[in-house]
Amino acid sequence: MNLIINGEQKIINANSQVANLAIVIKELGFNPKLIVVEFNGLILSPQVWETQEVRDGDILEIVTIVGGGC
Repeated sequence: MNLIINGEQKIINANSQVANLAIVIKELGFNPKLIVVEFNGLILSPQVWETQEVRDGDILEIVTIVGGGC
């Protein structure tokens, strides 16, 4: 499946499962507790990742939360 992730085209192998956002996040190697996901222009709550179907051509922006400071 071809997706646009953080502005770059990527091919994701969903292992012939019905691809949902949680599966795609896992395939990409992100820690789900440390990211915010914008899916086709909408920020999605982690509670809907399991039910959000992902299709060829979808656009994801994934932002990693990083701690730090003084």
